Amino acid sequence: MTSVLTEKRVALEVVLDRFRRAGEDPIECCRALVAEIRPRKPGDAATAVANFRELLDLLAAREDYRNGLGSAVLALLADTRSVSFYTDAGVLPSTGFFSELWRRLSQRVLPEVPDRGYLKDVIPLVFDRRSDFRWYAELPDEERARFWQTLFFQRRGDEAARQRIAESMLDAFLVLGYRVGAMGLEPELKRVAPDIDDFKSPFMGLGAEVQRFASDLRKRLANPTLEIADEKFVLVFVKQCEDVVRRARRTAAHEGASLELTYLLVRIQQSLDRIRLLAGLLAVVTQPEEEAGLLEQWIAFTREAMLGIMQRNSIREQFRSLVSLLALRVTENAGKTGEHYIAASRDEYRQMWRSAAGAGLIIAPMALLKVLVAKLALAPLNNAFMVSMNYGLGFVLIHMLHFTIATKQPAMTAATVAHAVSQVRGRLRNLGPLTDLIADAVRSQVAAILGNVLVAFPTALVLGFWLSRWLGHPIVSPEKAIHLLADLEPFRGLNLVYAATAGVYLFLAGLISGYVDNKAVYARFRQRVQALGWLRALLGPARADRFAAWLDANIGGLSGNFLFGIMLGATPTVGLLFGLPLDIRHIAFSAANFGYALVALDFALPWQTYAWSILGIALIGFMNLTVSFVLALWVALKSRGVSFGQTRQLAVLLWRRFWSRPGSFFLPPRAASTTTD
Repeated sequence: MTSVLTEKRVALEVVLDRFRRAGEDPIECCRALVAEIRPRKPGDAATAVANFRELLDLLAAREDYRNGLGSAVLALLADTRSVSFYTDAGVLPSTGFFSELWRRLSQRVLPEVPDRGYLKDVIPLVFDRRSDFRWYAELPDEERARFWQTLFFQRRGDEAARQRIAESMLDAFLVLGYRVGAMGLEPELKRVAPDIDDFKSPFMGLGAEVQRFASDLRKRLANPTLEIADEKFVLVFVKQCEDVVRRARRTAAHEGASLELTYLLVRIQQSLDRIRLLAGLLAVVTQPEEEAGLLEQWIAFTREAMLGIMQRNSIREQFRSLVSLLALRVTENAGKTGEHYIAASRDEYRQMWRSAAGAGLIIAPMALLKVLVAKLALAPLNNAFMVSMNYGLGFVLIHMLHFTIATKQPAMTAATVAHAVSQVRGRLRNLGPLTDLIADAVRSQVAAILGNVLVAFPTALVLGFWLSRWLGHPIVSPEKAIHLLADLEPFRGLNLVYAATAGVYLFLAGLISGYVDNKAVYARFRQRVQALGWLRALLGPARADRFAAWLDANIGGLSGNFLFGIMLGATPTVGLLFGLPLDIRHIAFSAANFGYALVALDFALPWQTYAWSILGIALIGFMNLTVSFVLALWVALKSRGVSFGQTRQLAVLLWRRFWSRPGSFFLPPRAASTTTD
């Protein structure tokens, strides 16, 4: 390890020597320095931190190195056009999501020519690998503070360059003030925040206050003897604007939100955060005695802005942003629905069993209809249509009867679990109540699975036996029965992959339900249905109003269930058309198919086949539930900006809970739990 560090020190000294020479290009020198700090593997943050510390030790030991590197970095900050860097780096662009996505795709095919006169173009030249943001983000703030303090806050001089930097910050500050003022007048924002008047809006007030503060600071820069400008009034207006954004989010949660509104609210919040940072920087940049505050503000700003610039052309980051925006839009509705899928009390637990049993009664004939459709030997697209309608209409019927399909739970309960997660700077807290909520969700899931399977299986046995006696021959042929049993073998072919595919569809169905519910509220679906003249004439005003209310309350569930059925029914045909091995496996239908196969083969199977089939059904259910829950939980957490950093601690708490009270994962407590509240 010592030899490696010694080699790195020598390499860093070679690069730092270049900063001392006259005529060297500062951009190329900085690029070479970053190349020495960069680890071989982008995710190797420990090596990056070690290399960065080695650089800091060299700078602390050699004044000529400090002067050379400091002059180069100061020149880049002062002598390039940096307004766009301060205003746009790390902030969503005004062009909208899809226009920005097209720009990034075009950038991959035909890259833009960087302009070395702009700081936002210089940074990608210095950090010239797409993965640099990964290790840069892991550098500790303490080491960043040492770097900037060593270069600038322990040395004087270059006052003209420092003043040019301050002037650029002032220009950026004004641009952001005007920009936020304009965004505050957007019709989408006024729709969910109608109480803000155009001329009394805090956004307009913020623009005026930013202009006053910037004017005072310019006078202070020109004449240091003047009284220091105070940024507190700017921060008051920033706080008022943030209050409007919060009220708009609450209103949108009840009245629905478009992707445009969600994008706008995120962009406003990012711009307000940037104004707050720049206000803090500018307030102390004219006060030499406030270096500690300036350093803290500068570190916070540069980290956020540099990461934004490094990922400016990242397509993956753009899609991550889309996932966050969409998740933020739909998970609130899914979370409200998910509360009904968690049984916290004994009464709710018994109701879960009853609703799951009811679904099992319907799933058994649905599975048989699917087998009978296959007997018709229809053309592929006709077969896909018939099977899709069987699944889709069957799931809609289950929803209308208030029955529960076990595998629909994870996509809903995940949003509820995520809603219980609170976050402070990326760390989770209140893991105790979260553990209780997860135990409640697991208990509810077990009840629903058993309710589906233990009813679907005997119903299939009875239905298959009765129809076979009535028809005089097995309703399912022995050849088809063997095929159904083969579909249950857990390690045969891609059966578990097909089960995971069904889990993905379950996750998508949950998103669709939340999206449609949100869209219905946003588009005032209930009021528009109530206003239909022909409907009121047909049903009468009272019935039309009740129908509109019922449809509004169920449109998301109906849409998600129907489209889930379409996805299940169409997948094998889509695979056939494209020559791909695509199919699905669902635990409840697998249990029903097992019952029909047993009747067709007159139960004449070795015990190994029974055991193997039961194991297959269990693993299919495990894949269904796990994939859908993990995907739904990931999206729900993403919508709240949470990184699940305490997974190990949560796992330990769950294990202790299971070890001390295993029954709580299977049976409800005598008194109702309050965790879902």
